[in-house]
Amino acid sequence: MSTKVIFGFHAVNARLRHSPDSILEVYLLAQRTDPRARDVEQQAARQQVRLLPVDSRRLDGLVGHVRHQGVAALIDAGKTHVTLDDVLDTLAEPALLLVLDGVTDPHNLGACLRVADAMGAHAVVAPKDKSVGLNATVSKVACGAAEVLPYITVTNLARSLREMQERGVWVAGTAADGDTDLFHFEQTGPLAWVLGAEGSGLRRLTREHCDIMVNIPMFGTVESLNVSVASGICLAESRRQRVLSAKPA
Repeated sequence: MSTKVIFGFHAVNARLRHSPDSILEVYLLAQRTDPRARDVEQQAARQQVRLLPVDSRRLDGLVGHVRHQGVAALIDAGKTHVTLDDVLDTLAEPALLLVLDGVTDPHNLGACLRVADAMGAHAVVAPKDKSVGLNATVSKVACGAAEVLPYITVTNLARSLREMQERGVWVAGTAADGDTDLFHFEQTGPLAWVLGAEGSGLRRLTREHCDIMVNIPMFGTVESLNVSVASGICLAESRRQRVLSAKPA
């Protein structure tokens, strides 16, 4: 069994609500008796998940010396696996995907998951290699989004982009020298946004597999954006266009 530890109230509560069968144990700092701690206790009891009161030394040993807020959970990572087909086969609206190429910072990935969930993206896709993967820091930064939004890792990103295209998904990469700008790009159909890490951008092969390259207009003095900020801007514009297109004329 492949296991991992998540921590923080947002991450643990989201997992208890949406995927309790994947939780092996919840660890709660024994000294915490506040409403947030009681909420975890009640959720665990309701879902029949084992909860262990522990001291700070054991909790630190589980998650390391990070801001765990006094709560953590051991989960079965294998019970959260989904594929791209699993996602696309169950959608009732045009797909909206976020593809991350080479994002290695857990804080960036956590923030990307958070904005993707907020804007109603259906999944986040990333290559297994040269990516950070879902770890405890990612889950905490994501504030629960990592427990509800499908995060799909693929062995060959270029092939996965081709598979999206075969399923009718338009693949749009982002670059400063893009073919069009974000606000003149029609985004109401099935769409996958592809973003690279700040600085390095998209890899050449990834870029070659995009249907179009789009630039984010910059009106100030900064020349680049953090990948999570850029993801939020792109997904928000997609959602804005979809909301407007759904309104009756």
